[in-house]
Order: sequence, then C-alpha cells, then structure tokens
Amino acid sequence: MIAAFDDPRIELARDTVGAVRVLADPKLPPRLLRLADSRGREFFAKHHSERERYVREVHSYGEWVTYLNGHAPRMVARRDATCTLLLTSFPGASADTLAPGSPEEEQAHYEAGRVLGTLHHITVQPRTGAIGAELAQRLGSWITRADRADLISTAEQNLLRHSADVLANTLMDSAVCHLDYQPRNWLVGPSFGLCDFEHMRRDARIRDFARLEFRRWQAAPQLRKAFFAGYGTTLTDTEQRLLESFGAIEAVTSLVRGHEQDDLALSTHGRTVLARLT
Repeated sequence: MIAAFDDPRIELARDTVGAVRVLADPKLPPRLLRLADSRGREFFAKHHSERERYVREVHSYGEWVTYLNGHAPRMVARRDATCTLLLTSFPGASADTLAPGSPEEEQAHYEAGRVLGTLHHITVQPRTGAIGAELAQRLGSWITRADRADLISTAEQNLLRHSADVLANTLMDSAVCHLDYQPRNWLVGPSFGLCDFEHMRRDARIRDFARLEFRRWQAAPQLRKAFFAGYGTTLTDTEQRLLESFGAIEAVTSLVRGHEQDDLALSTHGRTVLARLT
C-alpha cells in the first residue's frame, strides 16, 4: 500500500527512521497508519485532529506511561505543528477480538487489573475534595449541553444534578487515570499492553473503572472478579456507590456525543445507563 508523501504521518516517519511503507490494516481507525521501515521494524503513526488531545497524549508519554513498566508502546518522535506522533509497534491484537466468555477474555481482564493497579498505586494521592468539585463542575456542563439539545427530561436533569451534588461533596482518592480503560485499548499477545493515552490525566481513581462497569461487567460479573483479582483490592461499599455516581457522567456524555456524532449505538448506551440510575 502506498500513501502520499505529503501525509504528515509519512513525513514524520520518513524524517525519523528513513523510507517507510504502509502496511494495510483495515481494523485501524483512519487517524492511524501502520508502517514498516527498510529494516522491517514496525511503527504506528498517529494524527490528532484536536490539539488538546494531542498535547495530553504527548504529556502522558513523557510523564506517566513509564509507570506502566513496558506495557505500552514508546513515543519515537512527534511533530507539534501537525499534531502527529510516531510510536513503536506493540505486539498483540485488541482484546475486543477475544471470544466473549472465553478463558482468554477473563485473563485479559485480570492482566488489565494488574497493570492498572500498578499505575494507580504509584500515583495515588489521599482523599481530597478537589477532584469531586472538579468532576461536579464538568458534569454540570454536560448536563447543560444535554438540556439545550433536548436530550433529557426535567426529571432526568434533576437526577443528574443530584449526582453532581454527590460528587461535589465526596472526598475521593485521585490517581493518574487512563480514562478510556476498556478492551479496545488493551493489546493481548506475548505480553499485555495498553494504548491510546489521549484522555490520560489525574482524576478520581474509581472513575477508571466506569467504562468497564457500565459497558462490560453488568453482563459478565466474572470479568469484574478477574479484574479486581489482578488489581489487588476490591471496591468497598462506599466506593461502589461512588462508581454508580460516575454512571451519570457516562450516561450524559454518551447522550451528547451520540447526538452530536449521529451515533445511535452511543446514544442507546447513554439511555441505558441513565435508565439504570433512575
């Protein structure tokens, strides 16, 4: 497969490692290219359309990915002018390809818990009110967007604002969080790896479980059990209630993004989570 030389991802790779060829991979999103250089070494070149996410991912690779102890690609080069990254290739396939209910799926959740537990343990800070207040403010802005788009009823808006009040008045641990922690961003192969760090930041530690709680574990509690076996601790009753409050963020962001992106599956997911909270 041949790509145009004016593609900023090709230019970055060529300027960094020399001549490259594009390896066809239809499973990749359009912003990613899989490349090989003249020595057969493989890389991924990534372009961000949003500078904020690019800056966050660059910061993550520079400051926090090292805490994952080799369970992630490395950033080889970057180009700020075009928001482009060149990353090493991490061997393995997305955990989303694993058969539901298989031992391999359960093992992936165990490894995911183990790796995330390491990151959280190294970066955790004791309970404060700052994170809760920030999350409540963020949730409030999403509620406003949903209300303006006429996506929620008055009763649903009141329910979501109650969740914001709970968050604002709760002390919680913070840690460096991936914040899109789900199988599509796990790599399974010779070892376990993570990818996509564009959302990574310090946040409520418990929030890193929200995508799994509301998108996977409801239908497969054995995966939750495997995950926390790897993580090293289970949730207390208080932490489980806090996780439920994060469902409000999951619901309203899915509704708004589903509406804005005309993504029926995402909108349906948001509606399902919202119904669970009522």
